[in-house]
Amino acid sequence: MDKKLLDILACPICKSTLIYKQEAEELLCKADRLAFPVRDGIPVMLADEARELSNEEIDALAK
Repeated sequence: MDKKLLDILACPICKSTLIYKQEAEELLCKADRLAFPVRDGIPVMLADEARELSNEEIDALAK
């Protein structure tokens, strides 16, 4: 994921900063508890395509 792209991307729902998880190829929004997929290097920033983060995943982000 390009660093410049990460700097300008924001959650499409709440506009907060996203966290890139390379191993899962996802962009995470802690505020909305959503994970947006990255497919072939392209972020899919659609609420319908996002998955909900589990409590364990949210806890891991806090650390």
